Amino acid sequence: MVNKWRGDVALVIDGRQHVARLTLGALVELEDALEEPSLVALVERFEANRFSSRDVLCLLMAGLRGGSDLTEASLAQASIEGGPMAAARAAAELLARAFAVPA
Repeated sequence: MVNKWRGDVALVIDGRQHVARLTLGALVELEDALEEPSLVALVERFEANRFSSRDVLCLLMAGLRGGSDLTEASLAQASIEGGPMAAARAAAELLARAFAVPA
């Protein structure tokens, strides 16, 4: 079950629904992997549409790490429902929901 207030984002990969969520540890890893000095810089990169497919892959992998058996290599080769645009949208949602305050 997807809980957007918990930061969950649903994504269908190879015909199976997965729920992704960014933990604090995953956010630390993202700063290092994507070579950004801060999370604000990473968010700004997405907001300015300056992100790469590697950024999307890293974000999705970080979000899936806790609840999926996918590896980075298998995710890179997977079929994502909705294609690259859906993957990019899910990555952006992960970032946005990691910092959303419930209304």
